[in-house]
Amino acid sequence: MAIPNHLIQKIYQGKQNTTHEFFDKAKTKAFVKDLYQVLFLPQKNNTEDQLKSSFTTLYDSLFSMIVSITGNGKEAEKDTDTFFEALPELYDLLVLDAQSILEFDPAADSLEEIYLAYPGFFATYVYRISHQLWNQKVRILPRIISEYAHSKTGIDIHPGAAIGKSFFIDHGTGIVIGETTVIGDHVKIYQGVTLGALNVSKEKAHQKRHPNIEDHVIIYSGATILGGNTTIGRESIIGGNVWITQDVPAYSLVYHKSEIKIKDNISLPESLTFVI
Repeated sequence: MAIPNHLIQKIYQGKQNTTHEFFDKAKTKAFVKDLYQVLFLPQKNNTEDQLKSSFTTLYDSLFSMIVSITGNGKEAEKDTDTFFEALPELYDLLVLDAQSILEFDPAADSLEEIYLAYPGFFATYVYRISHQLWNQKVRILPRIISEYAHSKTGIDIHPGAAIGKSFFIDHGTGIVIGETTVIGDHVKIYQGVTLGALNVSKEKAHQKRHPNIEDHVIIYSGATILGGNTTIGRESIIGGNVWITQDVPAYSLVYHKSEIKIKDNISLPESLTFVI
């Protein structure tokens, strides 16, 4: 089969417009998995020397990824140093996240189980490391890291979102948290929740587009909360499948009222008769 020359030229020209060197996404996945392994999972050899060796390898890996994007070794070294200096604080935050799951999820028996088997915790881990790089203004890499978690867990958290301590994701599949979302401490979110924007026009790219969730809020499955001016007040409970585009006062309970009707011998309304 002949490959059209104009196709080759078009793709070649497109690649010339890139501003960074070749980037290997497989390295990103390996870095995310290896760092998680070192921080939370059992090792064959848990000596201090082995941990130092593992962190040295991780340091070199992150440095090479950043330099492949920036093309600037000095800048990449500074960014890598900053990330690893922040890692102890990130680790402490993640332990609090795991402890929150252990405290409130009756199905969780131990921190080890959470580290090994909870996709919500893994997604939170990926968010926290990508958010650190986002705050350091490292280009592209935070989005690649966050998309890896999205593909693995079905949880999509933009690295630009601001999330407080003791964050609890239960089940998690289908959660979307937008770039300018601000979430307080001790917040619990269930599967299918969207914290999104009312308007997705490009003109609002640098504006506050996503909601604010204050401390100790619980958001149950399927809830949709939209808008940069929307605030859910502290200690509120948001029921499943609600749609919110305005402020909710603190200590509120928001839910849909369900009705149960027992059918009798009277024929059903036309709208309820259907065939599958």
